[in-house]
Amino acid sequence: MMDYILMDLDGTITNTKEGITKSIQYALRAMNIYIDDLDSLTKHIGPPLRDGFMEFYGFNEEEAEKATAEYRKYYVDKGIYQCEAYEGMEDLLTKLKQAGKYLIVATSKPEEFAVKILKNLYLDHYFDDICGATFDGSRDDKESVIRYAWRGIR
Repeated sequence: MMDYILMDLDGTITNTKEGITKSIQYALRAMNIYIDDLDSLTKHIGPPLRDGFMEFYGFNEEEAEKATAEYRKYYVDKGIYQCEAYEGMEDLLTKLKQAGKYLIVATSKPEEFAVKILKNLYLDHYFDDICGATFDGSRDDKESVIRYAWRGIR
């Protein structure tokens, strides 16, 4: 019997604080909100971007979409590379694979970004599947991503 392990990306495998908070800062500046304390923006790590912009700044859906587009301008060029694997993560992944575990990333980050990050950090080969959100919003929360991840192993 195969053992399956689902892992989140941000805050579990990788420390993405710098890239995410700087991307949020960039997006907020485009919306005329100026925040210099990057630590205060860590609340955005994990949940879907649009939801965070609406919850924390009172943006309507149109404003949240604009802020998300601005976020991605910075993130695609710079923020995606401003991260690192947590210390010991590669050793852990090696041991899990040697033990025959089936490893899956399940993240609310867009799947394309998750794949790029893991490839950039040379960690992608440890994972049997990398599952994330879609840009079109059809799969944009953790529950739908996990459901999608399970479809491939049943």
